[in-house]
Amino acid sequence: MSRPINICSGQFGDLPLEELCRIMHGIGYNGIEIATQSHLDVRRCIAEPAYRKEVKDILAKYDMQIGAISAHLIGQCVGDNWDSRLDNFAPADCKGKPDAIRAWAIEEMKNVAYAAKLLDVKVVTCFLGSPIWAMWYSFPQTTPEMVDAGFARIKELWTPIFDVYDECGVKLALEVHPTEIAFDYYSTQRLLKEIDWRPTLGLNFDPSHLLWQGVDPQTFLHDFADRIYHVHMKDVKLRCDGRAGILGSHIEFGDTRRGWNFVSLGHGDVDFDGIIRELNQMGYEGPLCVEWEDSGMDRIFGATEAYEYASNINFSPSNVSFDAALKRD
Repeated sequence: MSRPINICSGQFGDLPLEELCRIMHGIGYNGIEIATQSHLDVRRCIAEPAYRKEVKDILAKYDMQIGAISAHLIGQCVGDNWDSRLDNFAPADCKGKPDAIRAWAIEEMKNVAYAAKLLDVKVVTCFLGSPIWAMWYSFPQTTPEMVDAGFARIKELWTPIFDVYDECGVKLALEVHPTEIAFDYYSTQRLLKEIDWRPTLGLNFDPSHLLWQGVDPQTFLHDFADRIYHVHMKDVKLRCDGRAGILGSHIEFGDTRRGWNFVSLGHGDVDFDGIIRELNQMGYEGPLCVEWEDSGMDRIFGATEAYEYASNINFSPSNVSFDAALKRD
C-alpha cells in the first residue's frame, strides 16, 4: 500500500508556498496539507482563475499534491465563545467583535468548500470550536443541560456549513483536540451521534492529542475506523516526573518541565506500528501527513527525519497468511 507522505504547511507559514514546496519535494514529500492561514487565500482562489492557476503550477512544478486543506483556525471561530485570542485568527475589521468574527468564520468555512472543489481537493481538515470547553471540569458545577446546549449549538452553527460541503462533494475532518467540542473518545462519540452520524463530518486522526489524555490511539482508531478521513503523523513524549501533571502548568511548549511535549516523529511514545496496522486493516489509503511540532528541534532537520520515519513505517498488509503453508484443505 503506497500511501503518500505529506507535510502540514502551517508550521512553515513564514515560507512562501514555492519555497516550501521546493524544500519538501527535496526531502521526498509527495504533497502538503495546505493551510488557509498561510499558504492559500481562499477568496482569491474562488474569484481569480490566475491565482488558482499559480497555486496549481507551483505544486505541479515540484510534483506535489494537496492532500487536504487546513481550515483549523477559521473553524475554531465558528463554535467558540469569543475571547481576545480569537482576534488573532480573524480579519482586522472583525477584531474585538464576537458576532462579526463568527459571521466571517461561517462564510469563510463555506468558501473553503468552494475553493476545495475548484482545486479538486476532497478533504478539509478543521476544528469546530466549542461553547462549553471552559466547562470541561465541572466546577463551578456544570449541569447536563449546559452540556446538552453546547452540543446542540455546534449542530445549529455547523449544519448550514455541512450542507455546502455536501453540495461541493467535500468532506470535513475534525481534529479531535482539547478546546474542541469533541476532544476525547466519548465526546467524539457524542458529537457524531448529535449530528445523526452525518457522513459529511469525519475525523482527522491525530494520536498525539489522545495519548497524553490517557486515551489509547489504536483503540480510538479501531472504533472510529469508518470516520477516518485524514491522518496526522505527530508524536508526543510523556514525562511524569512527580512534579509535572498533564494539564501543562501554564508552561510553554518545549519546556522540559512539562509533563508532556509534542516531539518530532519517532521521538515520543505513540505506537505508530500499531496505528499503521489499524490503518491497513481498515483499508485507509489517504495521506500520512506529518505535522511537525517540536520546539526543541530544528524544523528542517525534524521534517527530514520525520519523512524518513514515516516512509519506513508505511508498510502494506500481507497478502498471504504466515501459516498458509501449514494449512490443509
